[in-house]
Amino acid sequence: MNIVLGITGSIAAYKACTLIRQFVKQGHEVQVVITPAGKEFITPITLSALTSKPVISEFFAQRDGTWNSHVDLGLWADAMVIAPATASTIGKMAHGIADNMLITTYLSMKAPVFVAPAMDLDMWAHASTQDNLQLLKARGVTIIEPASGELASHLVGKGRMEEPEKIAEVVLAHLNSLEPLEPLEPLEPLEPLEPLEPLEPLEPLEPLEPFEPLKPLKPLTGRRILITAGPTYERIDPVRFIGNYSSGKMGFALAEECARRGAQVEVVCGPVQCTTNEKGITLTRVESAQQMWEAATRLFPDCDAAILCAAVADFTPEQVADNKIKREGDGLVLRLKPTQDIARSLGEMKRPDQRLVGFALETCDEMSHAQEKLQRKHLDFIVMNSLNDAGAGFQHDTNKVTIITPTEQIPYPLKSKSEVASDIIDQLVNLL
Repeated sequence: MNIVLGITGSIAAYKACTLIRQFVKQGHEVQVVITPAGKEFITPITLSALTSKPVISEFFAQRDGTWNSHVDLGLWADAMVIAPATASTIGKMAHGIADNMLITTYLSMKAPVFVAPAMDLDMWAHASTQDNLQLLKARGVTIIEPASGELASHLVGKGRMEEPEKIAEVVLAHLNSLEPLEPLEPLEPLEPLEPLEPLEPLEPLEPLEPFEPLKPLKPLTGRRILITAGPTYERIDPVRFIGNYSSGKMGFALAEECARRGAQVEVVCGPVQCTTNEKGITLTRVESAQQMWEAATRLFPDCDAAILCAAVADFTPEQVADNKIKREGDGLVLRLKPTQDIARSLGEMKRPDQRLVGFALETCDEMSHAQEKLQRKHLDFIVMNSLNDAGAGFQHDTNKVTIITPTEQIPYPLKSKSEVASDIIDQLVNLL
């Protein structure tokens, strides 16, 4: 039998590997058709290796006129299975919105169609989703309902895609019912066999290692996060500078937390002693506010979010002496000019699909200053801490913060900076 397996953009896409193996073990051929969003969760190389067929995603495979025919797929298939099926794909199927290869294949399908939904519990329970499912059922589509359990959002409820073994059982039972066996001709009686010699006892087999189940994707898998960290140094002459006491510890704790959750992290840091061995972190070391602005504005367009944790100088000398300034006269007068505002620049660049997080280290009127900065710089939320709190701010291994969003204020007690980083990334994951 020939089976078309449709895969959509859901975290449950990794289960498609097990489903393919279930079909192939039964001797069926599998052709994968995947949406562009689906390729963000599982690679076509993996799927092609399991099916021994190229994965189909786009209408045109090359620029030489070669194209993938959804009509031919509809004629070739004995069944079409869409697992996982997102709420978006189910809606498009119900209303004939043929904007990708998977939907056009479904609309051309002559064979039975099976749908295994996967989504958050509120999306599953929504009236529009249920109406779309009823439309598909009325048109003969078999819905393999999701199970209840812990979802990608960490909520518990119905919406978890049914296990691949159960999906395969439903599909194969249907396919087998379409192939009634012809009655067998009666066999001629066999001659009695001579008794066999007794076999020697077999040596006991070594126990097999336990099978490791597939691990679910981490919440920031496929995401790219920009983080600024540490101070900036604004040169006065070859040996002196204007700077601050930032150690970079908070920024590096945020970077490591993002990497542990699966993100690729771009860290732009000023002069700090911090290092990291966490995989997935790329360091760009700078010195001045201007250099940090240039690096941040260059990297941000390719990122899903930015966390601006660096203590960037607000002013820099108008002129930098070529030689060391000697101690002469009654004093030294410096004329300073404002530096580039990184938060404002990224806030103005930010696309609707990007998120921007700022920090506010204050010494007085902390809450009002942080709220004003949140609005003025187009931030999604801001992390406020105060030098008036013991154990918070520069150089410490601990911090005490309040996360401020446009609608709420969430205070936290004094914690280690790694624990504070976890609280901040929890908030960012919810936004993404």
